[in-house]
Amino acid sequence: QVQLVESGGGLVQAGGSLRLSCAASGRTFSRYAMGWFRQAPGKEREFVASINSIGSMTSYSDSVKGRFTISRDYAKNTLYLQMNSLKSEDTAMYYCATRSSPYHTGYGAEGEYDYWGRGTQVTVSS
Repeated sequence: QVQLVESGGGLVQAGGSLRLSCAASGRTFSRYAMGWFRQAPGKEREFVASINSIGSMTSYSDSVKGRFTISRDYAKNTLYLQMNSLKSEDTAMYYCATRSSPYHTGYGAEGEYDYWGRGTQVTVSS
């Protein structure tokens, strides 16, 4: 059974940083692409970033490009999202997800992900 457990969310001031983690279990971590998504109150869930199975290729939404970095640690079976220069509009529940393919995705590919975590809340105060 695939399990994804996010952590690292919290309250931070605008301009600050947070690092989210997603611990994965239940299948071979190195075979599959992973991604981060977020959902703000009253809005639809949106793509944030994705990384391919071997960590060589990444993609980001325009709203976070240059501020967020997605990475993965194969020894720990963990996905990360380093978030810098946080803005109030980054406030959302953040979810990690994995898909049954080694290839990363771009914006609008939410339906291509098979397994999801329960999320971790990020709140940025202005």
